[in-house]
Amino acid sequence: MDKIKKHTRTRAQESSNAIERMYITMRHLFNRGFYKPMGVSGETLREALLLLRPEIYGSIAEEKAELEGLLYVVDRLPEGIEECSYINLTSDEGYSDSHFKVIVPPKRRRNCYRIDDEQMNIEITRGRSEIYDILTHLTFLFVESHKISKRVLIDDEGTTIRDWGKLESAVLRHKKLTQKEREIAITHTANILGRTFNEISEVYSEFSTEHQPERFLNIVYWLGKLAIEEVVKGNKRTVTFSPVLRERLGHHIHGEEWAENIKAVLKDNNLINRPIHIISANMHSVMNSLFAEAALTSLKKKSTDIYSLYEELSQPESDTLRKKVEDLALKNGMIFIKDTSGTNINVQIFDTDKIDFAKTGFDYKETNALDKLVIIVMDYAFGEQAYETMDELLKPVLNKKNKIHLDVESISVMGKAGILQGGKGDVMIPSAHIFEGTADNYPFKNELCKKDMVDCGVDVYEGSMITVLGTSLQNKEILKFFKNSTWNVVGLEMEGAHYQKAIQAASRVRGSINENVKVRYAYYASDNPLETGSTLASGGLGATGVKPTYVITKKILEQIFNP
Repeated sequence: MDKIKKHTRTRAQESSNAIERMYITMRHLFNRGFYKPMGVSGETLREALLLLRPEIYGSIAEEKAELEGLLYVVDRLPEGIEECSYINLTSDEGYSDSHFKVIVPPKRRRNCYRIDDEQMNIEITRGRSEIYDILTHLTFLFVESHKISKRVLIDDEGTTIRDWGKLESAVLRHKKLTQKEREIAITHTANILGRTFNEISEVYSEFSTEHQPERFLNIVYWLGKLAIEEVVKGNKRTVTFSPVLRERLGHHIHGEEWAENIKAVLKDNNLINRPIHIISANMHSVMNSLFAEAALTSLKKKSTDIYSLYEELSQPESDTLRKKVEDLALKNGMIFIKDTSGTNINVQIFDTDKIDFAKTGFDYKETNALDKLVIIVMDYAFGEQAYETMDELLKPVLNKKNKIHLDVESISVMGKAGILQGGKGDVMIPSAHIFEGTADNYPFKNELCKKDMVDCGVDVYEGSMITVLGTSLQNKEILKFFKNSTWNVVGLEMEGAHYQKAIQAASRVRGSINENVKVRYAYYASDNPLETGSTLASGGLGATGVKPTYVITKKILEQIFNP
C-alpha cells in the first residue's frame, strides 16, 4: 500500500493564510467596536503580523528595533500618536468645526485630532482600506513598543535599566539638545533598541521636524513608557471605532457627495453633455503637460529637454514656477474643485474648447465646440475607495424630468505600484487585475501597450497586476509565487481591481456609460518589494519618477486627442 503523501504548507501559503486571518480579524474587531492591541483581543493580529513578517516592517520579528519600518509608519500616522493610550477611529463627525487643531500625517491624507493628553481621533473617510492600513501600522507600532519594555524592565515592579532613566531625562527637558547631549542620548537609546550608535545617528534627522528636532527620542520614550505601564500596571492601550463610523462605512456617503459636486460643476459650466475622458492621476502631470511650456518659456529655453523642465517643476522649492503654470491653466479652461466631501480627492476639469493647442505639444483637430472633449482628472484614490468614487462618478445625473447619462469615452488610470521584475522608475502595463485573497480577476483590453512606451528611457513590463489589500502586508514568498506562477504578475498596487469593477459594472451591467468605453492603465514603479533596500520603507522615488510619470501622461493625452 502506498504511503499517504504528506502535505506541508509552503511559506507562501502560510503567509497568504496570515493575511486572510488579519483581514477577518480586523473586520471582527471593527464590528465589535473596540479592542486592546496588546491584549487578548489583539493577539490574533499580532501573531499573524509576526508570522507574515512583511518586507516593509523589516526586522519586526527580531529582538532589535526596526528603524526604517518605524519611520515609514510614523510618517503615515498623526504626530503624537505614540503618546496616546486611546485611539478613536471616527467618521467625519464635525471635528473640523471645533477648536481642535487638525493633524495631517506627512505621507497620508487623513485628518486627525488630538483630543487630550491620552486620546487621538483619526477620521476615516476613505473606506475599509484606510482602516486596514491604520490597524496594521498600529499593530507594528505596539509590537515595537513591547520590544522596548522587554529590554528596559528589570523586574515586575517596574524597575528599569540605567539607560532608560537617561533617555527619560533627555526627553522630559522639552528642549533642543546640544550635539554632545544628543550623542549621549543616542548612546543610551542605541542600547535600549539593540541598535548601533551609527544606525541611529543615520536615521535621527529623518524623524526630526521643525518644531520637534528630537522627535526620535520622544517616539522611543513614549512607546516604551506606555508599554511599561501595560506590563507593570495593566493599563492597556485601546483602539475604538465610533458608532457613526460603524454605521456609515460601506454606504458611499463621501463618494456620492464627491461625485455630485463634480457633476454640479459640469452642469454649471455647460459641460455635462460633452464627450468626457476621466483620468485618475496626480494633480500636476496633466496640467503641466498642457500648460508648462507656454507658462515657462524662458525656463524651457534653458532646459535640455522637456523632462528637465518637469523635473524643475517637481522640486520642493519651485512653488513660484508651479503657481505660474496653475494660473495660466485656470485662465485657459481648467476648473479646480477642492474636495469638501471628505474623500480627500481633489479634481481638475479641463475644457478643451478654451485651450490654445498651438501653444501645447499636442495636436487636436476637433472644431465643433459642442463636440470638444472635457477631461476630468481625479487625484489618487486609496484602496477600496477607488470603487466607491468611480462607481458614483459614472452614475447618470438625475434631473426632475430625466436621467442624463455621461458620455464617457475613456477612463485612464496612472499610478505608482510595486514592481516584481524591474526597479524603481520602470513602467508596468497591465493586461488584467487580480484581486488578492479571492479568485476575482478582471481582464480587459488596455489601450496602452509596451510599444507605446519605447521612448520612456526605462524598462517596460506587460502582464497581470495584483490588487493587494494593503501594501504594508506583502512579503517575498507571496510575491515570488505570483511572479513565478502562471499568473504572470509584474507588479502590485491597491486600486486597479476596484476601478475596473466599477467600470465593468457601469458599462456592462448597469448601462450607465458606453459599453465600449476605452480603458488605459499604466503604472510606474515606486519600489521593488522583492529587493532588500528597495521597499517603500527605503524612501521615495525623487526625480526618478518624473520621466515615467510624464511619458505615461503624454501617451494618455495623445490617445485622447487622437483616438
